Amino acid sequence: MGWSYAPPARPAVLLPAALRCVLPVLPGLAAALLVAVPAALLGALLPVVGGPVFGIAAGAAAGPLLRRHLPERHLRRLLPGFAAAGKQVLQASVVVLGAGLSLGEVVRVGGQSLPVMAGTLTVALGGAWALGRLLGVHREAALLIGVGTGICGASAIAAVTAVTGPAKDRVAYALGTIFTFNIAAVLLFPPLGHLLGLSQEGFGLWSGTAVNDTSSVVAASYAYGATAGAYAVVVKLTRSLMIVPVCLVLQARKGPKGRPPGRRLRQVFPLFILAFLAASTVASLGGVPASWHPQISALSAFLITVALTGIGLSLDLSQVRAAGVRPLLLGALLWLAVATTGLGLQVLTGQL
Repeated sequence: MGWSYAPPARPAVLLPAALRCVLPVLPGLAAALLVAVPAALLGALLPVVGGPVFGIAAGAAAGPLLRRHLPERHLRRLLPGFAAAGKQVLQASVVVLGAGLSLGEVVRVGGQSLPVMAGTLTVALGGAWALGRLLGVHREAALLIGVGTGICGASAIAAVTAVTGPAKDRVAYALGTIFTFNIAAVLLFPPLGHLLGLSQEGFGLWSGTAVNDTSSVVAASYAYGATAGAYAVVVKLTRSLMIVPVCLVLQARKGPKGRPPGRRLRQVFPLFILAFLAASTVASLGGVPASWHPQISALSAFLITVALTGIGLSLDLSQVRAAGVRPLLLGALLWLAVATTGLGLQVLTGQL
């Protein structure tokens, strides 16, 4: 009896599965691109403002119009793409940026930022505990606002939420508070930096340690300049690593119950940081020609604009109203304390 070969069916099954993952985000990504392209062109004409700021502003202006005029079923088709732009495209832009940076530069910038980063994180967490009690903010909400302000905004809040399981309304308060000061930072930090006469690297360090979410760090720093933007992203990624020890300490305080430690660590550790470091390692080993660096920088900046446009399109101002007065006041005090502490530590360490 002869043998006959039948090709495996697995690839034929995988392709539709992959398409099923990609197709839902295409309409929203296409809409974000349509808004991002003119924003990027305006940013090239007015580099003092920059494409990312134009992107988030254009998205924030277009979002309410879409919600007002589109049928709900069409709007629901766009939302997954907006979310993908604000998360996956933003992470991709950071990985692309890594391909234009040597690993030695990443280590140098991260090492220089550690004193400022440690000081601001201590102020954020200590201030959240003390001021939260003084203002009567629930300790769960105060903790979330503290880690959001001191580490990396909504990402840190999500990670701590996965570990501690706070009430949903307190998570909403924290997210609304962080969102409010993200927008304030994008608008206020660049003119303040010019007023203070900060260097490109000085502003990158300040915004990387004193602004909450990665998207807001990117928008504020690239509005100041490309050098400030690249520096701030590395500082922000180094700062994001603090998610891991903070979450592990919180988990240890909570006790041994819950998921296995390895699984918890995978949930709280941003894997795109590993991809960024891998891309930077390849660049350090000569895998990326120096002649490609301008194109890599331009591609990263455009992806950042697309990401912030998606974030702008999906903004919901009701989150700010839901935050209430006391969490907002706590967020404002912590934001000011972290910003002034960061500047003070930069003065002491000669990094202005």
